Amino acid sequence: MTKEQLKKKIGQRIVELRTKKGWSQSDLARACNKDRQAMEKLENGKVNPTLYSLLEISKALEVPLKKLVDF
Repeated sequence: MTKEQLKKKIGQRIVELRTKKGWSQSDLARACNKDRQAMEKLENGKVNPTLYSLLEISKALEVPLKKLVDF
């Protein structure tokens, strides 16, 4: 798996979990203390998320970190 593929897969997983929760990008961004544009870039695989960012997102979505990165 390439770096680009990994970023896209993580972004897709975040979108999947966010929509299951019924949240918009803005809702998730607020819960993580990020702006909506940063969340959009992350979900679209445009940026390489840090481990800490993924941890913040998993806490906001109330899922284990492993669920974000386990394909």
